[in-house]
Amino acid sequence: MELISNSILFAIVASIFTFILAILAARVVLKRESRILDILFTLPMVLPPTVIGFLLLIVLGNKGVFGGFYNSLNIQILFTPTANIIAATVVSFPIMYKSAYAAFKSVNEDCILVSKTLGLSDGEIFRKITLPLSKYGLVSGLILSFSRALGEFGATMMVSGNIKGKTQTLSTAIYTAVQAGNYDRAYMLVLLVIAISTVLIFLTIFFTEKK
Repeated sequence: MELISNSILFAIVASIFTFILAILAARVVLKRESRILDILFTLPMVLPPTVIGFLLLIVLGNKGVFGGFYNSLNIQILFTPTANIIAATVVSFPIMYKSAYAAFKSVNEDCILVSKTLGLSDGEIFRKITLPLSKYGLVSGLILSFSRALGEFGATMMVSGNIKGKTQTLSTAIYTAVQAGNYDRAYMLVLLVIAISTVLIFLTIFFTEKK
């Protein structure tokens, strides 16, 4: 149970960060119409997890670019639940970002123009018009990004390891079970992940059809 609860907890916390950051990022890109930012925010989606993991090692490691800062504060991020959450956030961010971007882009321009004529500020239009009209797309993106965070393996393995009871997740536990030849445990965990993923797919379809 600890393995399942830890995996879900890491994915939930990562999804919360992803949700907030992706909404802010999508709004900035739409407002500035920046192709460079769009590419930058989408890049983790196409990069191999090992590349993301290596870059995170450079950023989060005590021997990396910010190592002096971490050492001065006696902070250790690698191989902790925090590293797990950061890795899951980075890999799931592009999915939420793209969903938010598409949802905001699909909002009827006439609604926004009418709101401006009524004297609403950009912030008020975003809160009262854009966000409510984008809710189903945002929820779909949140579910998909949660699924991605829950299933993350490569980057997570590199920066948080596979420490039982601390940083081990369902994905890394499956790897460990296979490596140890414990196929009964591997089968059980795989079926559990498939069941969770199936439920999440149904939820995604439900909210997508609500648009």
